[in-house]
Amino acid sequence: MSDWSPQPHPAARLAVPACDERPLFDAVPERARWRYKPRRDFWRSRAVRAWALITLLALSGLMILALVREQTGTEGFLVGLGLAVLPVPLLAAAFRWLDRVEPGPWRNLVFAFAWGACAAALVAIIANTFATRWIATATADPTHADTIGATVIAPVVEETAKAAAVLLLFLFRRQDFTGLVDGVVIAGFTATGFAFTENILYLGNAFGEDQEFGTSGFASVTAATFFVRIVMSPFAHPLFTVLTGIGFGLAAATARHRRVRRVALPLLGLLLAMGMHALWNGSGVLGPLGFYAVYAAFMVPAFGLLTWLAVWSRQRELRTVAAELPAYAAAGWLAPAEPLALSSMKARTMARDLAGRTHGPAAARAVSEYEAFATSLAFLRHRAGRGAAGPDFVAREQELLHHLWQRRDLAGPALTYAARATGRAWQPPPHLDYSGFNPYRG
Repeated sequence: MSDWSPQPHPAARLAVPACDERPLFDAVPERARWRYKPRRDFWRSRAVRAWALITLLALSGLMILALVREQTGTEGFLVGLGLAVLPVPLLAAAFRWLDRVEPGPWRNLVFAFAWGACAAALVAIIANTFATRWIATATADPTHADTIGATVIAPVVEETAKAAAVLLLFLFRRQDFTGLVDGVVIAGFTATGFAFTENILYLGNAFGEDQEFGTSGFASVTAATFFVRIVMSPFAHPLFTVLTGIGFGLAAATARHRRVRRVALPLLGLLLAMGMHALWNGSGVLGPLGFYAVYAAFMVPAFGLLTWLAVWSRQRELRTVAAELPAYAAAGWLAPAEPLALSSMKARTMARDLAGRTHGPAAARAVSEYEAFATSLAFLRHRAGRGAAGPDFVAREQELLHHLWQRRDLAGPALTYAARATGRAWQPPPHLDYSGFNPYRG
């Protein structure tokens, strides 16, 4: 493969080949595609399950819309909606940034957000209301019931409802759920959706209270609610649920034979999420000083620690790419400079930009796909080394190599150029010997 010039002549553009999604290797079962699953009865098909899930979320959305509008009124609902949507793009962008090394499918993130905003919020409203009313009736003390509902019932119900989305993706999208970063991102999107709906309710009720008593401006309940929920703590719900996501992410990276650990880690994460949620809700009972004390002494440090952990995990993913791909370069599947180019986000971006300028948008898309497949290959090999790969490891590896091979004529030169332009030169690690490596020998 020859290196690309940064500014080629337009006539030198290559035709981007149509990549065949069907691997031709023997290890890939006949008639199977990406998931390696044989044909099933129609009620077990992915299409049927997908439509059933979409229907469930749509019905939940309609019900939660009706409940929130009933409590806030139409005007309050519209005001709450307009204010609650403000932090959503920022939170979604932050979690998507963490996921840039091996981006998960958008459909998983959309599902997670929709589950949090619709299904989880609906369960929380119904269960919290029922439990609080039952406690008030049993104790004849509505104030005490509200306190118990906020500090005990709500954390358990809400975190369990949000964790259901993470569990579903963990069980049914395992190829997309491979480690800690995936758990953080999925949990973050779920909690962002939940907080969005909850903020509509709180802000809408605050606006209705202001309308009733005629307050406005900075002294209004709406302004105070907006400051606390949107300005000070838009990360609160994501922070709680990310603990559950970390538990599932660690379980995904754990060897398959460690079944107790694979079950215990998500449960521990869920319990920690409930505990942090209960502490946050309980701080309101302590008055303004207690609230700000918990916020400054606990919430902000916890947010900083988890942010550091997420960023560290992202960098660790790049180091995994650099450590695992040289074996495939030694076997001739990748160009020698590609492994470290693929472990640099700057080099990846440069390669995509170069492909787009040189051969057009289709080439840039092919390079982007090549980078994603190569990253998945590195993570697959890393999981296999830890005993966490599935029984379809060989078929999955061969399929990924198939996709890489079909795009290598476009992506290889671009990544090689980007590696040299960014000063990254490939050297085999001194403690590893890849001579004669071939994953398909024997």
